[in-house]
Amino acid sequence: MGTLVSFHAHPNDDTTTCGGVLRKAHEDGHRVVLVLATRGELGYNPEGLLAEGETLGDRRAVEARAAADVLGVDRLEFLGYTDSGMVAAGEGSTFQTADVEEAAQKLATILREENADVLTVYDEAGTYGDPDHIQVHRVGVRAAELAGTAKVFQTTINREQIKANQQALAQQAGVELPAGPDFGTPEAELTCRVDVSAYTEYKRKALLAHASQITPQSTLFTDLPEDTFRTMFGTEWFIRAGQGPGITETDLMA
Repeated sequence: MGTLVSFHAHPNDDTTTCGGVLRKAHEDGHRVVLVLATRGELGYNPEGLLAEGETLGDRRAVEARAAADVLGVDRLEFLGYTDSGMVAAGEGSTFQTADVEEAAQKLATILREENADVLTVYDEAGTYGDPDHIQVHRVGVRAAELAGTAKVFQTTINREQIKANQQALAQQAGVELPAGPDFGTPEAELTCRVDVSAYTEYKRKALLAHASQITPQSTLFTDLPEDTFRTMFGTEWFIRAGQGPGITETDLMA
């Protein structure tokens, strides 16, 4: 059996983009390691959410552990950086401004300790432009070089699929979606498609474990009927350098 290390920027990112492959790897008998760059200190924080003296980072770290347990994660690590938010940081110590080499050395240490067979990061655009996601790509790719981890999968969104999903949700909610930016990657550029439809209920449970991140908008997803949820979240998409054109892999741990 092998070891899968999945690297993400904030708690909850792992669930939406890789939750299925994490649970699948666990069910298939592999070791699963989740590394989070930050504790998501700048996430959704409505008034009254936190107890006295509690920080959002504290709450999200606890939720991350609960979600990791649902997904079958054997080891959860935080690299210790601070959430940058969606706007690229100027000054200050956040993950987006961290030294790539220093952060990569931290991740490479974990890869070596685990003798990792596979590492997941984000695509070079951070899927939808989040500065911390882009930094995960830079740091993760460099860490794999340092540790000699040969198989690096870039998790991304199938652009055509996400548009279809958004349209279906808009129809369900009875609203019209404005034209937005193109997230993710065109389907023709994807090289790996993993069927995780057998594990979507674990994804839903893990999403619900990140309770502080459930906004009025996100309940559109968490409250979906089981069949609809499986259709929307039952496939996870990746790019691996040197593969393609087209889908050449269907299992990260093969």
